Order: sequence, then structure tokens, then C-alpha cells
Amino acid sequence: MTTAPEAVEAVASPAARSWLRIRAVARRHAYVLWRSPHRLFDVTLWPLVDVMLFGSLAKFVGDGHTSRGTHAAAYLIAGIVLWHVIYQSQIALSTGFLEETWTRNILNLMVTPLREVEYVAGVALFGFVKLAIGVGVMVLGALVFFSFDTSSLGFGLVPIVAVLLVVGWAISLLVIGLVLRFGSGAEALAWGVMFVLMPLSGVFYPVDNLPAVMRPLARILPTTHAFEALRSLVDNRGLDWGQVMIAAIGSIVLLALSLWFLVVMLARFRKRGYITRYT
Repeated sequence: MTTAPEAVEAVASPAARSWLRIRAVARRHAYVLWRSPHRLFDVTLWPLVDVMLFGSLAKFVGDGHTSRGTHAAAYLIAGIVLWHVIYQSQIALSTGFLEETWTRNILNLMVTPLREVEYVAGVALFGFVKLAIGVGVMVLGALVFFSFDTSSLGFGLVPIVAVLLVVGWAISLLVIGLVLRFGSGAEALAWGVMFVLMPLSGVFYPVDNLPAVMRPLARILPTTHAFEALRSLVDNRGLDWGQVMIAAIGSIVLLALSLWFLVVMLARFRKRGYITRYT
């Protein structure tokens, strides 16, 4: 049984204090969501609209009952379900930071013992909850309305989901860095950048169907290889580990570049006094 002095010492340890601050950040965003249920639009109604739209399109495409039509329909549904992994992870972290700018709370954060990595971890922790809700709505909608069981693709989905999750975080860090540098005018990138990435990633089709001039850029993106691995699962060819490894390496490189960019922008934010934009 833990004695009172031992309990106090445990809470006073650096690791315990860090974990306490991370949980505090996550709880702060949970309170905002609880008091403003309309913010659930991004994780309930929007995913449901997407699954209805692309599921209906998949049903139309697959009505020919040909093998190619059936696979194309599965590409659409599986693609939109996994696209929301990257979308929800990115939007949760980006809007988590934007929430601090909207409420003029950045200065308060900067005068606390909270470290940058703890703040990002706290927002990401809460983002897992939103991710689970959003993707859960899509998986359930695909099953109920279109009889598409995402779990039938097997455990090969796990590494693909992990790659997409990391890419979503990396993009959100880039967005946060841009907002720190250029102010609220860069907020539109939190939503707009995803719709640039979507067609280039070949979410619903192989990149060979893109215009020739765009293909080299598409093949650089880790998301392109992740969705190529997904189509391998849909085609019952098993998980293409080669594509997964390329996607994993690319996502790690992208995350490292994003972290470097964020650190540079944060240093400039402090040095030039850009905090005055949010006070």
C-alpha cells in the first residue's frame, strides 16, 4: 500500500508532473467540446455525409457487377474511411491550437510551466477521442448503409492507419508553424491543405490515372503509398509491405521536417513578439 509521502513524491516526480499537464490540456479541450456540442459536426455529421456520398457513388459504380466495378466501389468506400484517419488527426491538432488563438489564450499558455511537447501531446491525446468517434461513425455507416465491413480487410489496416495518423500530425504541425509565422490569415490552410493532398494521394485510384505532370509529385507523398497498400488489401493480394515501408519512411521524414519547421517558427514567434497578435 502506497503511503502518503510516497504518493506525494510520485506526483512530484518530473514524469508525473509532465503527464499531469498533458492530461490537463486534453481535459481543457474536452470541456470545450462538452460545452459546445455543435463542434461535434466534424466528427459526426461530416463523416456521415462523406460515407453517404462516396458510398452511394460506390454503389452506382459497382452496379455493373463486373469485377472491376466491384473493386472500384470498394476502393471508394475503403478510401474515404481511411482518408478520415488522416483528416481527423490533422484537424484535431490544428484546430486545437487555433482554439487558443481564437480565445486569446496563447499568452496564458506561454507563462505556465507547460512545455511545447506537452501541449502537442495533450491535444493529440484528445484528438484520439475525436478520431475514434469520427472513424467509428464512418465504419458503422459503411456497414449499415452499404454492407461494407471495414474489418474484413484484416490486420493489414493497422500499419496503414499508423502511417496516415503520423502524416496527419505532421501536416498539422506545419499548419501551426505557418499560423505562428503569418497569423490568422494562414488558418484556412487547416482545412484547405487536405483537399490539395487528397487527389494527389490517389485515395480512390492509382496515381497512374493522374495527369502525367502530377505523377512525380504524387509518388513523393507517403499517403500515396499508404493508399496503394490499401488497394492491395481490397484486391485480396495481401498487404504490400514494400509500399508500407516507403510510406512509413516518408511519414517519419515528413514528421521530422514538420517538427523542425515548427521549432524555427516558434523561435521566430517569440523573438519578434508576434504574441501581440493574440493579446
